Amino acid sequence: MRGIIHEFLLFVMIVIAIAVIEENNLISAVVKYALLSLVFILVLFQLKAPDVALSAIVVGAIIIGIFLFTIEEVEKSEGTKK
Repeated sequence: MRGIIHEFLLFVMIVIAIAVIEENNLISAVVKYALLSLVFILVLFQLKAPDVALSAIVVGAIIIGIFLFTIEEVEKSEGTKK
């Protein structure tokens, strides 16, 4: 049973990664990336690597925050140019 769940999560990761790549809206892409990160963390817990999963949580949160901040700043600066 554990192998089936593991294979399903890996398949879901591939589907979400493709969805992130194909997304045109940056905010939606970041949200999908956050979901991809969550599934990756679930896979790490399933592989009995909680220390790596906790590190991935911290790094993922920082990266997502940086993405959102950068998108906001770029959109703000483009608004002032027009």
